[in-house]
Amino acid sequence: MSILNLALMFAFGCFALAQLLCLYRVMRAPGFSDRVLALDTMAINMIALLTLFGIQRGTQVYFEASMLFALVGFISTVAFAKFILRGDVVE
Repeated sequence: MSILNLALMFAFGCFALAQLLCLYRVMRAPGFSDRVLALDTMAINMIALLTLFGIQRGTQVYFEASMLFALVGFISTVAFAKFILRGDVVE
């Protein structure tokens, strides 16, 4: 087993644990803004997991998927923030 495989397994474990902790925060957060922040962090962790999976598999499909996931995550975070500030998304 190479050092790259060990580093990938360690990184998978760290990001999976971070994903579970963010999921707990989404379910148990005291406020709506805390839940939005946890969901945004979950999107970032998912981007990292997709990128690591692409490195492990050696294909570029997962990198393209992570870019699309980043775009959707950014748009949803902006929409949630606008909803919190104004009460509606579309003006």
